[in-house]
Amino acid sequence: MTLYFLVKYLHVIGAIVILGTGAGIAFFMLMAHRSRDAAFIARTAETVVIADMLFTLTAVLLQPVSGGVLMWLSSTAWSERWLMASLGLYAVAGLFWVPVIFMQIEMRDLARKAAEQNLELPSRYFALFHRWFWFGIPGFGSVMTILWLMIAKPL
Repeated sequence: MTLYFLVKYLHVIGAIVILGTGAGIAFFMLMAHRSRDAAFIARTAETVVIADMLFTLTAVLLQPVSGGVLMWLSSTAWSERWLMASLGLYAVAGLFWVPVIFMQIEMRDLARKAAEQNLELPSRYFALFHRWFWFGIPGFGSVMTILWLMIAKPL
């Protein structure tokens, strides 16, 4: 096994973690939201926030490192169009993902408070969920496109 193969393997694992965690978080948050059960939403959002911090953040921080090592090992130029497009999309994904973390934390806190006080979920929760949902489309879509660019290198 070469160093290049090992780093490429780790890079692909990182992409899988980002996509898998993102898809899982989206599914579980959507299912909890559909229940309208504040306690269930609070517990789900609590787990989602932990998963985002533990898995997604770790992979997001390591992807540029492994990608940079792959570039160096393969003598890939920064001017490669597929790479420039991937890096631009990585920034787009980050611009949508970072606010989502704060939305998830606030939705968790709002649901927790509603459950503790035996109240309905406040309108702020629903506004946050709506924004969270729409932020996921360009965020997750960017990651899917990056994966395609890494594999196909069409540009």
